[in-house]
Amino acid sequence: MRRAVKRVPRPLSLLVALVLVLVASHARADRSTIRNDLDHPSYFFEAEPHGVLAPFHHGELGVGFQGTFNVADQGFIRRVNDSVGVGFGVNWLTHDHWLVSGAMQWNFWLSENWSVFGEPGVAIRTDKKVDVWPSLGAGGRFHFTRNFTLTMRVGFPVFGVGVSFLL
Repeated sequence: MRRAVKRVPRPLSLLVALVLVLVASHARADRSTIRNDLDHPSYFFEAEPHGVLAPFHHGELGVGFQGTFNVADQGFIRRVNDSVGVGFGVNWLTHDHWLVSGAMQWNFWLSENWSVFGEPGVAIRTDKKVDVWPSLGAGGRFHFTRNFTLTMRVGFPVFGVGVSFLL
């Protein structure tokens, strides 16, 4: 018996290849900024539309929006390029589930092209009933420009990939 092999759709393969080429071309000209306290984009609000995967909820897929207000340009550690934000998220998952979250976002601006963050918070899922639980996430951003990034996030309850606009 032969197993059917699933193939990646051609447009998706081309998109992945394009992103890899862009990342590789920018990576060569990177400069470290982690020790320069304020050497990161000046912004008030981060707007992030994204796609999500909820692996802890039957692998549901969805779309959403994460918004984060920058509340401290200088974070918790002196002489390190960190900042702190407070954010909220709304995600729609297949099977008409909604996931609403709130979190503190602690950013570390590693270089001109890369930043990482951690997000402890709380999540609320609506279904036939309402469930509340802690949420925890970690992610990274690849900066195409100073204020436009590819943002990747892993955590509980969702994984996400989107773009961020640092406004």
